[in-house]
Amino acid sequence: MDIRSVGIVGAGQMGNGIAHVFALSGYDVVLNDVNPEMLGAAIATIDKNMERQVGRGKITAEDKATAMARIKTSQTLADLGPLDLIIEAATEREEIKNKIFEGLAPYLGPQTILTSNTSSISITRLASRTDRPERFMGFHFMNPVPVMQLVELIRGIATDRETYDTLMAVVKKLGKTAANAEDFPAFIVNRILVPMINEAVYTLYEGVGSVKSIDEAMKLGANHPMGPLELADFIGLDTCLAIMNVLHDGLGDTKYRPCPLLSKYVEAGWLGRKTKRGFYDYRGETPVPTR
Repeated sequence: MDIRSVGIVGAGQMGNGIAHVFALSGYDVVLNDVNPEMLGAAIATIDKNMERQVGRGKITAEDKATAMARIKTSQTLADLGPLDLIIEAATEREEIKNKIFEGLAPYLGPQTILTSNTSSISITRLASRTDRPERFMGFHFMNPVPVMQLVELIRGIATDRETYDTLMAVVKKLGKTAANAEDFPAFIVNRILVPMINEAVYTLYEGVGSVKSIDEAMKLGANHPMGPLELADFIGLDTCLAIMNVLHDGLGDTKYRPCPLLSKYVEAGWLGRKTKRGFYDYRGETPVPTR
């Protein structure tokens, strides 16, 4: 199937990044969110990030103008019905994702492929709540989407070959690389990455090291570009906790138990960069540890 138009549900950090790369690659994009302020902020972020690419010589000013013109916004799921591909990029809560797919159902044409950008939830289970499990896949982009080269492709038990081949072609057109993952909790990247972050939080919780020493140890001792606590703030502590809960519930192994300190930060609303506080406080000129 030839994909020409793409709908993205959710205008947050992931949604605006996905819209950015699809528009630059020549697709017509409809970015959907129930919150008009989120849509406005998303368009402003895309514009700023593309301008940065222009400044670095990665794209031309004409490329940017053409791509921005390809992006439309919408607050109504009905507007996505005629499109070829829909990517759900809402918050990592299964009930919200199911509500979105159920809301889309009356408007979809027979050709539309449904996908989820979920970082951990069962694709087979999400697909079962739709009228087209054979045309449903996990389409997991990495954050920040314009920078990161990997896309995880996850087939549910019913996903057909045409859907898989179509999305492989889309990944290639985006200039990214696909990694095939089986439909197990958290797939490949987050199955490995988020438990490492959770262990770093345990290291802080147990007093083995401070925020600064833990992050510096992993940057200088393991050559990681970001420390695990800094990375958790970048991802969002609520997302990290949601993934750990999926792993713990789905695999039934106590090694995936979320650290109580991670839960406490989320309960406090300290979710990382997006709320200006997490393991670091971002309200000043320079981030400082909160513990």
